Amino acid sequence: MVLQRFSWPYGGRHASFCGSFTGWREYPMALVGTEFQVVFDLPPGVYQYRFLVDGVWRCDESKPIMRDEYGLISNEVLVENNAQQVVQPEPSPIRGINMDEGTILTTMPPEPSSQNPGMQIAVFRHRISGILLHNTIYDVVPLSSKLAILDSQLPVKQAFKIMHDEGLALVPLWDDHQGTITGMLTASDFVLMLRKLQRNIRALGNEELEMHPISAWKEAKLQFYGGPDGAAMQRRPLIHVKDSDNLVDVALTIIRNEISSVPIFKSLPDSSGMPLLNLATLQGILKFLFSKLQEQAEGYSLLHNQLLNIPIGTWSPHTGRTSNRLLRTLRLSSPLNSCLDLLLQDRVSSIPIVDDNGSLRDVYSLSDIMALAKNDVYARIELEQVTVQNALDVQYQVQGRRQCHTCLQTSTLLEVLEELCIPGVRRVVVIEQSTRFVEGIISLRDIFTFLLG
Repeated sequence: MVLQRFSWPYGGRHASFCGSFTGWREYPMALVGTEFQVVFDLPPGVYQYRFLVDGVWRCDESKPIMRDEYGLISNEVLVENNAQQVVQPEPSPIRGINMDEGTILTTMPPEPSSQNPGMQIAVFRHRISGILLHNTIYDVVPLSSKLAILDSQLPVKQAFKIMHDEGLALVPLWDDHQGTITGMLTASDFVLMLRKLQRNIRALGNEELEMHPISAWKEAKLQFYGGPDGAAMQRRPLIHVKDSDNLVDVALTIIRNEISSVPIFKSLPDSSGMPLLNLATLQGILKFLFSKLQEQAEGYSLLHNQLLNIPIGTWSPHTGRTSNRLLRTLRLSSPLNSCLDLLLQDRVSSIPIVDDNGSLRDVYSLSDIMALAKNDVYARIELEQVTVQNALDVQYQVQGRRQCHTCLQTSTLLEVLEELCIPGVRRVVVIEQSTRFVEGIISLRDIFTFLLG
């Protein structure tokens, strides 16, 4: 922790202080000699603050100033842990400020390129958090969109066919008895169902799928995939967010629960009886954030940094970069079961598929398993005998060849964010340009883990 003194030396009868670290709650300032002062014990970081002097909000022109997307201005300070009293950066030339209106009357200069990387990242994260905290998930939800909901009493076979035909990797489940959304049916459910079907064909034969309801499958899954002591899995409450939740909380809910999307419930129920408003995804939040960043891209110098200078993503050990996850790759000849094992055990959504030289050939995603639902292909194959190549061939027959979204270590953060805003793109594979050797992968989850650091 670092003792940080804030002062207002420009007169007044009464002065209060508030900052991002106080939750913008006001604290009275003491008059010491000819200036008002207040001291806080703060952890290192970048903070914003303002003064309330005789009932008027003011900023100190001699200290660094920033403006948010709404035009509100604040002073900004970097608290470092290498000194008891933080030395303020050299003041920039005085800018004309109308204190009463709280707006900057001249254009803010871009961040200096000489800023050290640690501070550059801290400032960037601080400003990103400001944007996400001041907007709710309701700001991201499209005004009109198509949302599929399945009845929990629908037969399993019919449900997965609908998901395949509609191109859905997950869908909310409606329980008519409870009168609400009670769960989600996902591609992971389809994988687990296939394994149960093929491991214990008598327990859940293909013919039974015609009548077996989703709700019964969900209960059977809790029993079949229980712990090693034979105890059944415990059903966890449905994870959801409210339309009034800010974007930081929604993104953290998705990341911490390792899910791809989360249902948005209405804060205030209406007469329709349907609490579900839509589904929130990291890509939806990123597209909203990216539109905000584009408005002032020149003011965010970190956006123009290359990936090799930013601690983000999952990397191959040969690159010398560390990451929280181990980069997994598989070959075309690998058994599909091995691929599914890694996807479920590592709780990742995709694995790069490479040739014998480690060069990228494709990416197999958990949602690709839904291709086996077309014409009941899953009922005519043995999972143990299917290779990744076989599974991809089925995928190509259903949807045709597809593009692998890639980048280089020399690509900028801005270029990667732009790629991840493309509908349906959830990760970008980092390759070596000449050989297409897989060096890393950057997912939507990696982006938000970095941004919310």
